[in-house]
Amino acid sequence: MAALTVISRKPLSFVLPSMGLLGAVFGILMGMSLGNAGLGIVIGIITSVGFSYFSVLGAAKEKLVRFSLVFLALVAGYFSFGLAGMIAGGLWGWFYGWFVFWLFEGRYRARVHSYLTSGQVLWHFTFRVICGVVFTYLIAPIIVVIPLSFNAQDFFTFTPEMLNFDPAGYSLKHYHDFFYNNEWQRSFKNSLIIAPIATVISVTLGTLAAIGLSQSHVPFKRLITALLISPMIVPLIISATGMFFFYATVGNFLENSLGIDKNLVGYVKVILAHSVLGIPFVIITVTATLVGFDNSLTRASANMGAGPVKTFFKVQMPLIMPGVVAGGLFAFITSFDEVVVIMFVGSSKQKTLPWQMFIGLKEQISPTILAVATILVCMSIALLVTLELLRRRSERLRGLSPT
Repeated sequence: MAALTVISRKPLSFVLPSMGLLGAVFGILMGMSLGNAGLGIVIGIITSVGFSYFSVLGAAKEKLVRFSLVFLALVAGYFSFGLAGMIAGGLWGWFYGWFVFWLFEGRYRARVHSYLTSGQVLWHFTFRVICGVVFTYLIAPIIVVIPLSFNAQDFFTFTPEMLNFDPAGYSLKHYHDFFYNNEWQRSFKNSLIIAPIATVISVTLGTLAAIGLSQSHVPFKRLITALLISPMIVPLIISATGMFFFYATVGNFLENSLGIDKNLVGYVKVILAHSVLGIPFVIITVTATLVGFDNSLTRASANMGAGPVKTFFKVQMPLIMPGVVAGGLFAFITSFDEVVVIMFVGSSKQKTLPWQMFIGLKEQISPTILAVATILVCMSIALLVTLELLRRRSERLRGLSPT
């Protein structure tokens, strides 16, 4: 445990109402789960205020008090809800013990400026609580999917065995079905074929467009930029409808006039359609990187005899590479997760992973979707971490301190 810091102890008239409010919030959640929110609020307030009062009395032995709170919460959780309740109770006891002394000892003042008023300090932490609630609201549905993907039964809900942490309630059967089912593997391979190629096209065209639009002598820059980023603004169903008619004509030309195989034409249409969706993301990220680019470097390279192509690859590209890669990652995610356009433009031969997931929900409620969703979440997290590392590298290259 870290060193226990005391800023200035607060009176019980501040600590007890604050802990009572925390108990009311917890009581609402518990009461709603048991079907009586009002009773839960009353019990939560009384319990929280009572434990807070006795915890403050034992402030001289804080570590012992906090350990006791965790122990009591573990026991209460186990006898109320089993092993799952014991784990949740232990976490709650640890947080409760930390929070009551955080308030009573005034430790919340340790990381804020000393000149802030009480109202400003309150807003400082209230704002963080609001951000935490919003984050929890957004991330909770994703977190729930992960343990459900290990369900030993073909259900989309937690079974009693899972809630009791019984090993018999968990299985890798849904992951096995994903990796060994021909339909899932074919759709996964299609996604791995379509998304990278569409990303390369998006990055190439988007980077060239961003560099061109960054030049001061280009006329109608705002109009051209608006047209290029319109695919990410226009509702996707409208874009998909327009692409259907356009690529139908392109496909007929490639098949009838050039004699290209129908299946290959289908892949070409889908890749081109996904490239159109990815180009706006590349333009935006590369343009943002070019804002801090020193154009005197390209002029110096030209004065030393380097041509435009060599200047681009030797001088400009290394500096804007973080923006290019970031745009490419966004384009890849857009293509890999897209389902509307491919249903209009592609056929069953080009069925991608999101399309297969959509079919799994519409035609047969397949729990394998949970395993696939978990895999996609892990991929998205890896890509977001990569984006953050690239952002920090870009700021270092521009002489900024990464935050």
